[in-house]
Amino acid sequence: MGKYILGLDAGNTVIKAIIFDLSGQELALAACDGRSSMPKPGHVERDLGELWRNAVTVIGQCIDQAGIDASEIVAIGCAGHGNGLYALDRDGAPLIGIQSLDTRAIGIVGEWAEQDVGERAYVHCLQKPWAAQTPTLLAWIKRFAPELFARIDTVFLCKDFVVNRLTGGRSTDTTDMSGCGLLQMPGRRYDQDLLVAYGLGDCMDLLPPVLESAEIAGHITAEVATLTGLRAGTPVVAGLFDVVASAVGSGVTRTGAASIIAGTWSINQVITDEPIRDPRIFMVSTFDPRRYLAIESSATSAANLEWIVREFLEHGHDTGASPFELCSDLVASIDPDGDIPIYHPFLYGSQQNGRARAGFYGIAGWHTRAHLLRALFEGVAFEHRRHVETLRMAGAVFDEVVLSGGGSRSAVWPQIFADVLGVPVIVARSRETGALGAAIAAGTGVGIFENYGAGATAMTSAARHYKPNGAIAPVYSRRYRLYGEINQAMTPIWQRIAAEQASEQAQP
Repeated sequence: MGKYILGLDAGNTVIKAIIFDLSGQELALAACDGRSSMPKPGHVERDLGELWRNAVTVIGQCIDQAGIDASEIVAIGCAGHGNGLYALDRDGAPLIGIQSLDTRAIGIVGEWAEQDVGERAYVHCLQKPWAAQTPTLLAWIKRFAPELFARIDTVFLCKDFVVNRLTGGRSTDTTDMSGCGLLQMPGRRYDQDLLVAYGLGDCMDLLPPVLESAEIAGHITAEVATLTGLRAGTPVVAGLFDVVASAVGSGVTRTGAASIIAGTWSINQVITDEPIRDPRIFMVSTFDPRRYLAIESSATSAANLEWIVREFLEHGHDTGASPFELCSDLVASIDPDGDIPIYHPFLYGSQQNGRARAGFYGIAGWHTRAHLLRALFEGVAFEHRRHVETLRMAGAVFDEVVLSGGGSRSAVWPQIFADVLGVPVIVARSRETGALGAAIAAGTGVGIFENYGAGATAMTSAARHYKPNGAIAPVYSRRYRLYGEINQAMTPIWQRIAAEQASEQAQP
C-alpha cells in the first residue's frame, strides 16, 4: 500500500496539486494560474488547453518537490469549481470552457422567471435557474450558438474535464451534478422531466455517467504518466464539487456541521440528513450517498479583495509583506465602532439580482484606504450573514462554523466573521481544504478510510478559534440593516444601468 495521496483543486483560474501523507500533512504543493477571457460583457471563459497544460505542469512539479517515487501515490482525487460549462466534441476535443462567474444568460433567467421554469425545475432538483448554472448555459448555447451546440458530445463540469484528461474516461459525480441542478433529488439521477423543464429535452445523451465521488472513474494512462511522472494505472476517483471537497477537507462531515468558504464565491453550507425543501435556499447538493448539503452561495466573497488588490494595491507598497497582509494590517488599524462606509460586494452581481453592482456608500473626506478596506471586509461578511440567515430560516441548525478559503488566511477577517455572524468560528489547519477533501475522497475510494468522517478524523484538525465579541454585535447589526436598505434602494438604479448598457450594445 502506498503512503501518499495526490489532491488536485481546479478553481476558476488557479489549479493546484498537493501531495498529502495519510495524516493530512502536505509534502509538496504546486500551483499555476491560468487566464480568464471576457470576449463580451458578461462572458467569462477559459482556454481548456491551457487548463490541461497547467494541470500537467503542477502535477510534475509537485512530484519533483516531494522527492518521492510516484509509485507511492496510492490514489488521486480532484475537486473543481461547480457550474459553468465545459464541453467536448465527439472526438474528445475541448469546445468551450465557461466559468461560474459568467452572466451571459441573465436574459434567459429573466425570461424563465416569467414562464415559471424555476418552479417546474425546483420540484425535481431543489434549486432554481441562475445565470452561470450549467443547464442555463446549455440552454443559452442551444439558442444563441446553435453551431457550437451541434458539435457538443459531452457536457462536463471543471473537475470532470481534468479527470477525463487523466484517465481518458468520461464521467461526472453526484455532488457536481446535483449542485448544478441536473439531478433529480433525492434520487440523485438524471430525469427527463427536469431536462424538459429547462427546454433541454433532447440533451440527455450529452450528459456523462454519474458516479459517487469516491468511486474510481479510471486510471492514469500511459500517455499521462509520461507527461506528468505519475505511475500508469494509478486510480483516479470521480472527484467532488469543490464546495463539498472544502467541507470535507475542513473536517466538516457530521450532520449539523457548517462550512463557510470565503473564496471567489461566498459558500455557506450545512450538512443535513434529509434535503431541505425551501425555495429560498440557493441549492441542495448531495454530500455522500445518504446525506445532503443545504447551500447558500453567490460570487460575492474574497474575489472582491483580489480585485481591489490587483487593480489598486498590488504595486503600491514597499514592504516585504504581501498586499493581502497589508490589507489585513490596514483593516486592523480601524476601530470597528467608528465611522465606516458600507460596501456591496457585487462585482459579479448578487444572488438576488444578477444586475447588481459593487459600490462604496457614505465615503467622506476623512476616510482613508484603511476605512474602505474595512468596509470591504465587512461587506463580504454581511453578504455571508444574509446567506446564513436564509439557511436558518429554512430550518438549518448549527452553533459554530468552520471557515476556509482565502479569506480564512487573513489575521482579522475570521474575527469579523465571528462578530458579524454571532457564532464561534474555527479555521482549519490546512489552507488547501479543496485538495485535501479530494484526497480524503480518493483515500476512501481505495479503502484507506471507511468513509469521509474517518478520513477527516485522520487528515484534518483545527488551527485557530475565534469567539464572537458581544460588545460589538449591536454596531454590526446596525450596519448590516443599513447594508440591506441600501441594497433595496439601489435595485432600480442597477436595473437602469443594465438597460442602458443593453441599449448601447444594441446600437450599430
